[in-house]
Amino acid sequence: MALTKVTKSGLADDSVDASKLEDGTIVAADINDGTITDAKLNSTLDLSSKTVTLPNTSVTNAQLAGSIANAKLTNSSITVNGSSVSLGGSITSKHIDWQSVVTTNTTMVSGRGYFVNTTSGAITMTLPASPSAGDYVAIKDYAETFGTNALIIGRNGSNIQGNANNSEITTNRASVVLVYIDSTKGWLYTNESNVADLQQSPYVEATGGTVATSGDYKVHTFTSSGCFVVSNAGLPAGSTTVDYLVIAGGGGGGYNNGGGGGAGGFRESNPSPGSDWTGSPLKSPGGAITAAAQTYPITVGAGGTGAVGPGGNDSAAGSNSVFSTITSSGGGRGGNDSGGDGGNGGSGGGAAYNGGAGSGNTPPVSPSQGNNGGGSAPLGGGGGGGAATSGSAGSGADGGAGGNGTPTSISGSAVTRAGGGGGGADGSTGGGAGPGGGGVGSPFAPTIGGSGTANTGGGGGGGGGAAAPSRGGAGGSGVVILRYKYQ
Repeated sequence: MALTKVTKSGLADDSVDASKLEDGTIVAADINDGTITDAKLNSTLDLSSKTVTLPNTSVTNAQLAGSIANAKLTNSSITVNGSSVSLGGSITSKHIDWQSVVTTNTTMVSGRGYFVNTTSGAITMTLPASPSAGDYVAIKDYAETFGTNALIIGRNGSNIQGNANNSEITTNRASVVLVYIDSTKGWLYTNESNVADLQQSPYVEATGGTVATSGDYKVHTFTSSGCFVVSNAGLPAGSTTVDYLVIAGGGGGGYNNGGGGGAGGFRESNPSPGSDWTGSPLKSPGGAITAAAQTYPITVGAGGTGAVGPGGNDSAAGSNSVFSTITSSGGGRGGNDSGGDGGNGGSGGGAAYNGGAGSGNTPPVSPSQGNNGGGSAPLGGGGGGGAATSGSAGSGADGGAGGNGTPTSISGSAVTRAGGGGGGADGSTGGGAGPGGGGVGSPFAPTIGGSGTANTGGGGGGGGGAAAPSRGGAGGSGVVILRYKYQ
């Protein structure tokens, strides 16, 4: 009978090794569960040519924790907004923090978006100050009204698309994103949706002097010399011109029946078409100055000193005021003592007793910047200084009145400026000053002429007669006022 089985007792220990077994003759069914212990197995199993099948639950997450490095994975990084980021790294993803609806002028903050409602009027959204590269803002037309009331983007000292100008958006439903890059280009538009034309502000923009607003106009008043700096010359659709009023310093008054000082020269542009202010009778038919992006030096003339007599100084003419191509001449001085002539100037100074009157509009311009001074009286009254109207001659021993100034509303309300100084009196009545000019007293108390009002170009009043000291008043300083449409 064939031998099919060998009992364990029939085999000596270690008598059966791998060489005694034919490959594949022992299968799992031939081995009872638990009959082969770890001690019966080699410490090393060569399974390189074998397939090992493990159940799905044989490897747990706990067994893998920390065992696979990112570098061992095929894809060890991810891409965010075009930038590669290693697994385990970090990145800051920019987003727009949208704000509630804006209805007033606002200074923007980097990283924020603004819904802007211009239903009630144009709004200026000012860019952040001192920006850094990568700063960004977003703007959206909330009420679809940019076409009616424009959105102005204020540059706040930085360029916008390489230009030192504000931007204006006049397209309904427009939206834009601006990113700051550097000091050369400044803020660049990286996203422009439904924007027909991004351009510089169409209105003149400038600094200098004391600035006020009057309706849609800005008014720059210079009471002393300075600079008018135009940063944006504007466009025909907005404004391109600057209206002006240039008044020189008034002349000083003479002493001892002295003549009144002449008013400083008065020159004014004809209001630009569509303007809401009224010019003076002396306005120029040539109109305003066309603006250029440059610095305009402004000179405001001082008033002339009044005379001190007897034995002191004579009166002095006022100084010129200048803006661009417009020069107004200082007012002529009032005549001094007996036989003293009034000086020539923007307006002429009045004559002292027995003297001649000064001529106005010297040097001549058209229209005239002023008029002649008044003549003296046969009994000692000095003549009044000239202004928009000629100064009056003295009458008997009384002084003549100074010429009247002229009104203009360039500053926003009607103001009369540049009156002539009144003539000195040998009798009881000194000549009255024109508006802005200095009045005078009688020869009894006082004998000192009044001074012209500051920043009106008014002439100083002439000093009275016999009682000493006789002293003329100083001329008032001039003024330069500029006006342009800004919205």
